[in-house]
Amino acid sequence: MRRWVLLLIITVVACSEKHGTSVESRKSRPEPLVIGEYAAMTGAQASFGEAMNNGIQLALAQLNARGGVRGQQVRVVVEDDQSKAEEAATAVTKLITRDNVLAILGEAASSNSLAGAPICQANRVPMITPISTNPEVTKRGDHIFRICFIDPYQGEALAGYVLDTLHMKRAAILVDAKSDYSTGLAEFFTRTFVERGGVITKRLAYSSGDADFRAQLTTLRAGKPDLIFLPGYYTDVGQIISQARDLGISQPFVGGDGWESPKLFEIGGKALNGCFYSNHYFVDDPAPEIREFQSRYKQKYGAVPDSFAALAYDAANVLFEAMKRAKTSDRAVLRSELARTSNFSGVTGVITLGPDRNPVRKKLVVLEIQDGRVGLKGTVQSNKPKT
Repeated sequence: MRRWVLLLIITVVACSEKHGTSVESRKSRPEPLVIGEYAAMTGAQASFGEAMNNGIQLALAQLNARGGVRGQQVRVVVEDDQSKAEEAATAVTKLITRDNVLAILGEAASSNSLAGAPICQANRVPMITPISTNPEVTKRGDHIFRICFIDPYQGEALAGYVLDTLHMKRAAILVDAKSDYSTGLAEFFTRTFVERGGVITKRLAYSSGDADFRAQLTTLRAGKPDLIFLPGYYTDVGQIISQARDLGISQPFVGGDGWESPKLFEIGGKALNGCFYSNHYFVDDPAPEIREFQSRYKQKYGAVPDSFAALAYDAANVLFEAMKRAKTSDRAVLRSELARTSNFSGVTGVITLGPDRNPVRKKLVVLEIQDGRVGLKGTVQSNKPKT
C-alpha cells in the first residue's frame, strides 16, 4: 500500500512538472502587471472603442512576446463605458478600486475622457488618452497625458486649409451641442477663420442621436455658404451629409478627426464625395513603420487600421516604454517617466510630451473623400500645438 501511494505521488509531481504547473514553477512565475483601459465597446461610438482596443491589444501582444516589462507579463483590464460619460466615470472607478491598475489608457471621445480624468487625478493614477483632442482633458491634472494633437491646432489647420487651399471664405457651422469635442473644435475653427477674414454665415446646433437634420440644413443653405463645417462624430455626420444632398445642398462639408471610421462610408456612401476632414495619419502613407504596423494589424484583425487604432497603439507603447524606464511598479515614478517621454518614434509621428503633457509636435493630415476612399490633400506640422 505504501509503495502504491509513493508511486502515485511521484507520478502526480512528474506530470505537474511536465506541464509547468508545479508549486515551485507557480511560485517562481511573477504576477502580471495590470493596466486598465476604458473605451466605448458598445453604444454610439463603438467603432472608436473597437479600433482603440485593437491597437492596444496589438501592442500588448508584441510586448509580452518580447518578455513583457522587467520579465513580467502585462495584462490589460478593459471596461466598456457604453459611449456615455457617466459610465466612463464608473468604469475608471472600477479599474482603480477593484483592479488596482498601475495606469489607465482611454478614452477616445473627449466628453468621456473629461469624465474619467478627474478620478484618475484624485487617485494619482496616470492616464493616457490616445485620441481625445479637447484641450481641457490634460488640464484636469498632472497625471493626465495625451498622444494626439489638440483641437486648437486642428481647428486652426482646418480654417487655414479652407481659406488658403479651397479658397472659400463663407462657412456655415453645424455643431453637436452635447459634445465637448464638437463645440470645442467649432470654437477654434471659428476663431482662426474669422481672424483671417472669413465669414460665418450661420451657426446652428443638433444633438447626437437625432434622426432628422433637415430644418437646420435648410436654414444653413439660405445663408449661401461656400462650405459647411461639421465637427461631429461619424454616426451623425453620415446621416447629415446624406440628408443635405437630398435637399440639393452641393457644397462640401469639412470636419475633424471624429469623422474617422469605416462606418462613415457605410452610412454616408456617395454623398460624402468631395468632403474633407483632418486626421492623425494617412492610411496609404509609404513610411516603413506605417507599412509594418499595417501588416501586423491586418494579420491579427483582417482589417486596415484607422487612425484611432494607430494612436492607441502608440499610446500603449509610450506607456510600456515608461514602465520599463521606471523599473518599479510605483505610480509616482511611472508618472515621472511618462512626463519624460521624448522623441518616441510612433506610427503617428515622433512624440515628445511637453510640460502640459501634450505632444509638442504632431503631424496633421487633411483628407478628401472620393468614392469610398480617402486621398491625401495636405499636411500640417507645428513645433507646438497652440492652446
